[in-house]
Amino acid sequence: MSRIVCGLDIGSLTAKGILLEEGQLLAAILLPTGSNGPQTAQDLYRQLLAEGGINGQVNPYIVATGYGRVSAPFADKTITEISCHAAGIAHFLPQTRTLIDVGGQDSKVIRLEGGKVVDFLMNDKCAAGTGRFLEVMARGLEFSLEELSMAAQDAKAEVTISSTCTVFAESEVVGLIARGQPKGEIARGVMAAAAQRIAAMAHRLVVEEPVAMSGGVARNAAMVEALQGELGVRLWLPPEPQMIGAWGAALLGVHHA
Repeated sequence: MSRIVCGLDIGSLTAKGILLEEGQLLAAILLPTGSNGPQTAQDLYRQLLAEGGINGQVNPYIVATGYGRVSAPFADKTITEISCHAAGIAHFLPQTRTLIDVGGQDSKVIRLEGGKVVDFLMNDKCAAGTGRFLEVMARGLEFSLEELSMAAQDAKAEVTISSTCTVFAESEVVGLIARGQPKGEIARGVMAAAAQRIAAMAHRLVVEEPVAMSGGVARNAAMVEALQGELGVRLWLPPEPQMIGAWGAALLGVHHA
């Protein structure tokens, strides 16, 4: 009987799952994490089995990763998101030397050699430069995240956001709106502020090309554009960048199963 593996990436905002059999994709699902991480992890796993056509007589080998990996105590193994994102990006873009992962809760810069982690830095103490920062700024501008990105791309100029703290930056944005600054220019400034924060961390580690980006924020075209400008390099994007951690967990599960 072939071994089936399951990778679960339980993030602060979204939970992602990948189900593989002999390296072939059976199912891929993304759910909002919500306020009950353990219940979301269970729901995600059950939906993966249903979509993959797996009956109750087969027990996949499960690897959990992500900010909320402890929400999946039924997993056979837990692996850090650093290792899982590295394994995932190496599968899709094997030449990657630097990976920038920007998720809802934190951002990471990972250096790779031959698909293996050789060094990394992580911003997990401050929301600036994360999906949470963009979410708060979008709320202040009364935009959805998609509208925030589109407004930033359409703007011809940008307003400087000087605050590095998310709370203060939100107050600054509210003040800019009250003074009549165009929302699109503010949105462009928000992207620039987040990109500067991430780029500063990346340069502390030394950026080597090719450079790839994973995480939900990689779906934000304005953010990708701003970060490319700050780094002065092209960012390579894998298909479904939010799923890279789950893919890596599943692929690493193949070796442990």
